[in-house]
Amino acid sequence: MRHLVDGLATEHTALAEAAVSACADIERDDDLQLALFVLYASSYGSFPALRADLEWDPTLIATRRVLEAAFEASLRRTVEVPALPIANADAVARALFALTGAEGGPSLSRHLARKATREQAHEFLVHRTIYTLREADPHSWAIPRLTGRAKAALVEIQSDEYGGGRPDRVHATLFARAVRAAGLTDAYGAYLDDVPAVTLASHNTMSMFGVQRRLLGAIVGHLAAFEMTSSIPNRLYAEGLRRLGFGDDVCEYFDEHVEADAVHEQIAAHDMAGALAEDRPDLLPDILFGAAACLMIDDRVGRHMLDAWADGASSLRGEDER
Repeated sequence: MRHLVDGLATEHTALAEAAVSACADIERDDDLQLALFVLYASSYGSFPALRADLEWDPTLIATRRVLEAAFEASLRRTVEVPALPIANADAVARALFALTGAEGGPSLSRHLARKATREQAHEFLVHRTIYTLREADPHSWAIPRLTGRAKAALVEIQSDEYGGGRPDRVHATLFARAVRAAGLTDAYGAYLDDVPAVTLASHNTMSMFGVQRRLLGAIVGHLAAFEMTSSIPNRLYAEGLRRLGFGDDVCEYFDEHVEADAVHEQIAAHDMAGALAEDRPDLLPDILFGAAACLMIDDRVGRHMLDAWADGASSLRGEDER
């Protein structure tokens, strides 16, 4: 039996390696990003159709390892990581604020606040369903792997994300309510065929960082950057949605993040990422890598939407692309 399992794993690995070799850019490849997304969904328990025992199926694990290795290697090449500060909580926090505060390209949140059409707002919400209906889950993989100050800080952030003990205030639940109120479905994965690889890659990045214990620094850095760039954009999203006639039932999710994430950014930068770097200096390079990867990938998603809309096109995939 062991020989049979090894043979199947080898066959699937060969297919995955061939697919990776044939693609020009795994970060933008629809099929490979979708494959990774589904493989991670098995660990999250996102889709009932994926039996629980498949999470540790050796052929699927072997396949995922091939795709992950290629994806991580690509990110390591394309992400521009800033110079490392000293492994001191204050210095790391300053470096993260400098990184997240750097002037970026065109702003998706400003476009939604001032110019977006109602159709574009719907597309924006569709893109957001891929992560936000499972909000906070990828980062929670880090909890059992941390200790001390960094663990306490992460749990403090995640407690707010999960509603502080109130099921109706769980952020994913608030977003599901917003999606329904906007006339869309909140069924998880309902729009998988509609979103491009860059959107799937955003979720896959944090999933990869989260499920891989050796990438603990990267998932902590990712969360730090995520929280530190959330408050102002969410205020602008809420302004834009109200401008377009959406009510509080849609905007409440975004309103919730304006104040909460303004507090989270200080905790994330100093008490979580900074403390982890101080306690584990060996993780400092990956903390900065994870933060920079978050910014690059999410900026790419925003640029994709803005570029499509500037051309008068949809940012979602058409029938001929599915």
